[in-house]
Amino acid sequence: MALYEIRRNAENQIVLGKNERESIVIGSENVVRAIMKAITERQIQVRRPVTVAFDGWYGVDWAAITKTLGVAAKQAGKDIRFRSVNAVFKDSSALARYKQSFITDDPCFGLVNTNGHLSDILDAGKVDGLRNELRSAQKEKNGPVAVVAFGAGAAVPELSEAYDLCFYFDKTRQPLLWQMWDGTLAPFGRNEPEPKYGWKEYYYCDFYLLDRQKGYILPRMDFWMEAIGFKTLKMMPRKTYDKVCAMLVRRPIKEVNIIQPGPWGAYRYKDLFNVPGLGCNAWHELAGPELSVLIDCGGKEMVNFPFMNLMRHADLLVGSYLVETYPGLFPLDIWLDDGYFPKPAPAERISMPIHNHPSTDYVRQHFKEPLGRYETYYIAEAYEGANTWHGYKDDADLEEWERLCRASNNL
Repeated sequence: MALYEIRRNAENQIVLGKNERESIVIGSENVVRAIMKAITERQIQVRRPVTVAFDGWYGVDWAAITKTLGVAAKQAGKDIRFRSVNAVFKDSSALARYKQSFITDDPCFGLVNTNGHLSDILDAGKVDGLRNELRSAQKEKNGPVAVVAFGAGAAVPELSEAYDLCFYFDKTRQPLLWQMWDGTLAPFGRNEPEPKYGWKEYYYCDFYLLDRQKGYILPRMDFWMEAIGFKTLKMMPRKTYDKVCAMLVRRPIKEVNIIQPGPWGAYRYKDLFNVPGLGCNAWHELAGPELSVLIDCGGKEMVNFPFMNLMRHADLLVGSYLVETYPGLFPLDIWLDDGYFPKPAPAERISMPIHNHPSTDYVRQHFKEPLGRYETYYIAEAYEGANTWHGYKDDADLEEWERLCRASNNL
């Protein structure tokens, strides 16, 4: 599926102090040097080998990060041991059994993993083994400069106390979706991609495990990392990251827009954007929880992170009512649907599809979704021949229509 980002007019400018601006490190080479510096300084401080967690979201290029850091350490005459946290997950059959109840046979919905945590899919014995290895490494007199455990879940609560340093490698939604659609995403417990990894496995199970782990780590990490791509790595201390977030939620926020083609997609976008390769545009998302935020902190490049990172300040972002009623939820999407055709076209081509979304009660009962979908439409532009459809054709069999609706509710 094609998906394009629009970064035009998406910059959020904030003013940081000189020391805060200079604490933001940009570029993979600079970031690797900064990681080495942080490890070395902590080693000098504690006078022993340092244990380090590289935790993060799905889709991070762990291979490039660990390889480059290992080379840098060797060039500095130091040794770093790397341990993939994938080794402490349960085996593939156990992971499949855990996830199956959330994937379901429904063609459009799964079942939300409302209470799961990454600890649920870890092998307790293997976790104990890694924790013991980390603590033993801290006692080695002639040991490595550091032992780095890397991967999503590296700093779960059962392991977090065994680390001297914690880095969180973050990733925005769109590049992750491209990996998933291309079959290049490696899920929990795998060092290699899983081409058959499905969207319901992510959206109904793994997303919630990752999100809860992220919520645990962000207030505990030492450094936040933008890890959308290896070459564009960025790094900032938690103190700077927290200040950036606190400043953003006290002002209007602009997001990086996305646009996607669709069977009824049209062509107004050609007058608005230059998007090579996009044949038509049906959905243009202007605001929503899955988008990302660009922040101009006064440096050479902007920082990019998921909008939902700001929900740690939900009381300021959405207000107390939503915090209490829908905790952790940002309940609004704004889309611009393209319906412009430069030449006359059949109604079947220019009309939008019928949208029949389930209610909150229905999705809660059947799929454990927290909120149904309710749409309100506003006409932003109208062109010659534009129209709306409402009601039924004269020969419509309303009783049959009702019967089919009731039957679909019982599937």
